[in-house]
Amino acid sequence: MLDAESMPVEVVASGGALGAEIRGVDLAAGWDEALAAALRRALQGHMVLFARDQNLDEPAQVHLTKIFGEPVEHVRRQPDRPLKEIFLISNIRRDGEPIGALGHGTIPFHSDLSYMERPGTVSVLYAVEVPSAGGGTQWCNCHAAYEALDEDTRQRLHGLEAVHRHPVPEQNPPEPVQHPVVRLHPADGRRSLYVSPHLTSHIVGLSEAESRRLLKDLYAHMEEPRFVWTHAWRPGDLVVWDNRPTMHRRLAFDPVERRLMKRTQVFNAERPLAG
Repeated sequence: MLDAESMPVEVVASGGALGAEIRGVDLAAGWDEALAAALRRALQGHMVLFARDQNLDEPAQVHLTKIFGEPVEHVRRQPDRPLKEIFLISNIRRDGEPIGALGHGTIPFHSDLSYMERPGTVSVLYAVEVPSAGGGTQWCNCHAAYEALDEDTRQRLHGLEAVHRHPVPEQNPPEPVQHPVVRLHPADGRRSLYVSPHLTSHIVGLSEAESRRLLKDLYAHMEEPRFVWTHAWRPGDLVVWDNRPTMHRRLAFDPVERRLMKRTQVFNAERPLAG
């Protein structure tokens, strides 16, 4: 439990499987170590944080991200921009060319950059424009999903590794990457499932059919409503999440509507620890 009296901001749990709202802070005004420590504690406890009605420019977003690690340029190429650490997620086109990535369709559950040897740890997403309907983001509490498995299944999963690959071949590193199916969080040692429908290819050492069956069963379990929380975006929302105990998906929206989000990300910092 978080000690509310020790927090320089108000942290209000979402009431769902994970997530909390941060209130009473202007994140564009900068931060000191007391606020940084409070946000890190809140993120560890709730896995996803969001703050409404923020007014962040790009330098402020990059600076804020440094609370959680060193923001780096995304592996996917984008047009030149003032700050390489900012990654545009948008369906908007300018002169016929997309200004950002990921369009308007559903993006299946995944943990950011799990196809890299040192995948995403913390992601920060700021909403500039959002559609009038759709386009929400859902997060899955992969720690709670692991804890809810029966003991036989948990024992079966320990020691297994899975190959993670991006569906767009050029996004991948030269050699396929393997990560533990059950990973430990380095901050608190809690175990979480670390496979996803979007980026996990197969489980090493199992037949193709057995791997497919096991992953299908795990995904059906992880996507149960008791483990999932949905964030409905508003302009000015700032969301921070920990990719290590969570996965997330973007819901589709009408392509005629505009959506513009600015993302910063911390990755290439650590390898997943086997649980």
